[in-house]
Amino acid sequence: MRIPLSWLREYVDLPATETGRDLQAKLVDSGLEVETVEQLGAGLKGPLVVGQVLTIEELEGFKKPIRFCTVDVGQANGTGEPQEIVCGARNFAVGDKVVVVLPGAVLPGDFAIAARKTYGKTSHGMICSGDELGMGDDGSHGIIVLPPEHEVGTDAIELLELVDEVLDIAVTANRGDCLSIRGVARETAIAYGLPLRDPALIDVPGPNEYGYPVQISEPVGCDRFTARTVTGLSPEARSPIWLQRRLQKVGMRPISLAVDITNYVMMEIGQPIHAYDRSLLQGAIGVRRAEQGEKLTTLDGAKRVLDAGDLVITDERGPIGLAGVMGGANTEIADHDNTAGATTEVVVEAAHFDAVSIARTARHHKLLSEASRRFERGVDPQATSAAAQRVVDLLVLLAGGTVDAGVTEVIAPSAPHTIRIPADHADKVAGVVYGRETVVRRLQQVGCDVYGQDTLTVT
Repeated sequence: MRIPLSWLREYVDLPATETGRDLQAKLVDSGLEVETVEQLGAGLKGPLVVGQVLTIEELEGFKKPIRFCTVDVGQANGTGEPQEIVCGARNFAVGDKVVVVLPGAVLPGDFAIAARKTYGKTSHGMICSGDELGMGDDGSHGIIVLPPEHEVGTDAIELLELVDEVLDIAVTANRGDCLSIRGVARETAIAYGLPLRDPALIDVPGPNEYGYPVQISEPVGCDRFTARTVTGLSPEARSPIWLQRRLQKVGMRPISLAVDITNYVMMEIGQPIHAYDRSLLQGAIGVRRAEQGEKLTTLDGAKRVLDAGDLVITDERGPIGLAGVMGGANTEIADHDNTAGATTEVVVEAAHFDAVSIARTARHHKLLSEASRRFERGVDPQATSAAAQRVVDLLVLLAGGTVDAGVTEVIAPSAPHTIRIPADHADKVAGVVYGRETVVRRLQQVGCDVYGQDTLTVT
């Protein structure tokens, strides 16, 4: 699990002087395997700014397409005059906002930028791609085209959050809670003795009869299912830069706003989320075991023959997804590159699935996903409603959607798990005298309710 230090700081007020290496040492002492601390933007030096393409001249007579551009970079070049730049990329046009690196700057990899003559012209800098800035995979591999609202001359190092530290944690099978920013933030808060701002502690409306219909016929495989609906999403809405960058830093590729939001919340809270195009759903959503030989085309385009042990999500047509592993193509969120067919209303699913069922299905179909990776290690069963609320809040904020009043919560009856333990049990096992106060405090820090004196009742 990749953990950007900048994101972690949202939930724990670490001292400003604390570095990724310092945090690595603390988390290793706490029992986590922090393999590396990556220094993003190491050696990066500006000026690196937002520019607007003014003119493009196609240069002829070369083996590959070459363009001679003039770009407005404001006062970043000291003159206010258009910057002349030679560029071979073709995924931008006149009027586009782009990222420009000027002479005197240094890009990652100790790549110094200077004016140079090339293809019969002098290029005073570069128009940059994500690869050249070390931004990770954005799926385009071309020039970064920015949203039009960003002002010319704005510092792109800060805008694109290019300088950061990312801890890479090898999460063991028993620590599924640390496959999220929330889980690592909890460990960090405990290690430093600081309060945690838990992103899952948010106000959530109670269930009512107006939510999208859900029928669970396999409560052992699915003991909790939350469904929320958002309508009126703008077809033109795109993921903002901050959202794309956080996904890139944790190793995920931005896809489209609705999908990016579900991935963001999964990484933040640890609860896998799936979003359905509501216009493609037919009837109630169900959860059951597959019938032997049933077929499903998953989001990766593969046509799969299901096994009777597979846990599936259904509508009145049959399977529409492999529960906790991957959704089906027949209810896929439409690609927003085609605004005419873009999804404008979604049903958000946040459910808790049996770890053994998910692990079995994922291995049977050789389909290991970010969702299955979390479910088979254990996901907080009480986080579903908060995660769904977080998704709908972001859809409203970023896509102008409207949340339906209906809230669906299907919960299999279960009592909280309670144990009784001698207050000095840890002392006897570890051979270290912690004392009752420390034992109680540590249990409370990981979310337990604790009562009693010599014998503790822990829920």
